[in-house]
Amino acid sequence: MSKAKGAVKLMSRFRITVPAAKAAPAPPLGPQLGQKGVNLGKFCKEFNERTAHIIDGAPLPTDVEVFSDRSYNMKIRTPTTTWFLFRAAGITKGADQCTREVVGRVNLKQVYEIAKVKQTTNIQMEMMPLQEVCDLIIRGAWGMGIEVYDETKEEMERGGA
Repeated sequence: MSKAKGAVKLMSRFRITVPAAKAAPAPPLGPQLGQKGVNLGKFCKEFNERTAHIIDGAPLPTDVEVFSDRSYNMKIRTPTTTWFLFRAAGITKGADQCTREVVGRVNLKQVYEIAKVKQTTNIQMEMMPLQEVCDLIIRGAWGMGIEVYDETKEEMERGGA
């Protein structure tokens, strides 16, 4: 049994969350890639170049595949829905008791914008109707203690009172 010359085998596959445009060969990224034999400088430079247009520090889940010749593939995903909701609500932590405590508010327009981003970049959500994606985000917000409100409805109630 001889190996085919030039055959490259997948050695490892993992996911790591890296802040946008802030990859550095320090922990946690350095040790995780270093033990796989990946060139840290090259990885960090490529990651930072590919994420330069994204908001600094946005946590990006990144799928990394490392091959036997020490080359790699990386697939950078969008930030989590939780991050988008926290940012829109202006909070850093969800509620301890989500059904009894409201720690922030987002309007339906913000939910719609998050849904559009997630629908265009998430394989599982691509085929879902936008209404369903919005419903998922609203349920997620409720589970974190974030109230979702209809801005136009509130304006009409204020104007009519």
